[in-house]
Amino acid sequence: MSDLYARHRAVMPDWLALYYEEPLEITHGEGRYVWGADGTRYLDFFGGILTTMTAHALPEVTKAVSEQAGRIIHSSTLYLNRPMVELAERIAQLSGIPDARVFFTTSGTEANDTALLLATTYRRTNTVLAMRNSYHGRSFSTVGITGNKGWSPTSLSPLQTLYVHGGVRTRGPYAHLDDDAFVAACVDDLKDLLGHTRPPAALIAEPVQGVGGFTSPPDGLYAAFREVLRERGILWIADEVQTGWGRTGDHFWGWQAHARSGPPDIVTFAKGIGNGMSVGGVIARAEIMNCLDSNSISTFGGTQVTMAAALANLTYLLEHDLQGNARRVGGLLIERVRAAAAQDPGVREVRGRGLMIGVELVRPGTDEADPDRAAAVLEAARDGGLLIGKGGGHATSALRVAPPLTLTVAEAEEGAAILDSALRNTR
Repeated sequence: MSDLYARHRAVMPDWLALYYEEPLEITHGEGRYVWGADGTRYLDFFGGILTTMTAHALPEVTKAVSEQAGRIIHSSTLYLNRPMVELAERIAQLSGIPDARVFFTTSGTEANDTALLLATTYRRTNTVLAMRNSYHGRSFSTVGITGNKGWSPTSLSPLQTLYVHGGVRTRGPYAHLDDDAFVAACVDDLKDLLGHTRPPAALIAEPVQGVGGFTSPPDGLYAAFREVLRERGILWIADEVQTGWGRTGDHFWGWQAHARSGPPDIVTFAKGIGNGMSVGGVIARAEIMNCLDSNSISTFGGTQVTMAAALANLTYLLEHDLQGNARRVGGLLIERVRAAAAQDPGVREVRGRGLMIGVELVRPGTDEADPDRAAAVLEAARDGGLLIGKGGGHATSALRVAPPLTLTVAEAEEGAAILDSALRNTR
């Protein structure tokens, strides 16, 4: 056991998860690569849980942070803040939400917590709809709407949560149906559920379920849900903490795969926008955002240095069409991963879009999750010089592949080859 690991265990909670039998200390990074404390270089296909979205040590972002830190780092939301206003203007315009207002937080958990506060206050009810297999954060309220038992340590909650079918396409009672029938069955289930309860405040849903193993419904499901919700005045909250900013390649926001009914009422974001800096936020139309009738502030949400980083990162992302790169290089990467998995009886499914790819592992010949192999593949990939993640609602048996959006074709090929080897060596 390393000295740092021993010190970690002595002062950190037992439930604070670490990857690998011998946990890794990352000391620095550049582009799509990071280095461990022993000098080993790794190709990073997880980006600090989809947070280093653009690249490690991106010069435009580090320069913006350095220059802003030399002026002022923080003042709180009690004072006018130029970088915060400038970023809010750009995000409001990109959101697609009419008359949008933006509130900044420090994390996706806090963003979703704020969205729940807004929705329940606006609708005057504490009942919330959420998706099975979902994950929305680690606060008391967001744990209470998380539909993944591996990440929900308590059943206590300030909210009444009702869980809806649809987030997982290939499991559950409707998995055998084609896409149109699947959507119709989920809509019928939603209508039936709503017939047995007072109208909820909102449905909160990830367009692609992140911690759940990069699962998603057929395109259009949430648009069909929205038609049912709108008739009853129920809000739609899109949790874009992992899917926003072009990661899915096909769209800038994940909700746009379900766009026929227009934008959500509320969108939450975090992770990648700060490229490693602590930035989250909520976008909502003015009447919803302004429904609170008491004062509020955010001490660290929107602080100048994180806003400067996010502005530089967003500018780089748009000017270099990283959404297009995610679509092109992500398409190649998923083809390579599918080819590697084609002859592996323990791979149930390779799914995803853009640079957000899930590989679900099962015990051969069954649909039973295989978390032991997922852990073994993680170790083998690291041994080969590749860092990936894992997740999944049916035990932690899905590999999560989500490189920075500047990934090159050569790096995609390199990572796919290492993953291929890791899969072969753990059969």
